[in-house]
Amino acid sequence: MEMISEGAEARIYAGMFLDIPAAIKERVSKAYRVRELDSSIISQRTRSEARIMALASSSGVPVPNLMFVGGSRIYMQLLKGETLNRVLDRVPSKRLAAVMADLGRYLALMHNVGISHGDYTPANALVTPNGVYVIDFGLASVGNSVEDRALDLLLMKRSVDSKAFSGFIRAYRSAGKGAKPVLERLAEIERRGRYQNRSLD
Repeated sequence: MEMISEGAEARIYAGMFLDIPAAIKERVSKAYRVRELDSSIISQRTRSEARIMALASSSGVPVPNLMFVGGSRIYMQLLKGETLNRVLDRVPSKRLAAVMADLGRYLALMHNVGISHGDYTPANALVTPNGVYVIDFGLASVGNSVEDRALDLLLMKRSVDSKAFSGFIRAYRSAGKGAKPVLERLAEIERRGRYQNRSLD
């Protein structure tokens, strides 16, 4: 397997599953945790991430197709493309506007079914010849937290310029069933200055 990327919680590899090219996400073991507890936490979080991906997909959000989930690994469709953060300055303006509108709509579709992505930035939007896909649900959760949904918006807002975000938020507002309270909470968060030092890497 060839490592594609590495983060604090997981590594992504390019490999094979039943002779089909696959992206393999493997959660990283934490040395400070008791082995049995560590294994249990990793397995639980891996299954939870896969379930949320499946829910997002069934709600109309393009995500990599799931192939197999087991232990610490998720095997999924290997997509060819680049994350939006790497091509943000190279994408033609019309194409970028379309991508941001798609991302706004996809976030609304996730919020409509209770999914908060948890790290909704250009680094987790994969631009491919067939459109943009939402990736990395490692911090995602399902619930009714308006605060978590507002933070999804805040992360994107701090990651792109105002023109790109305006198209994003228009699409979000149009597709979001409960957009108003989320937008109100976003404004409240910005007024009180919380999360201003949060890393967006």
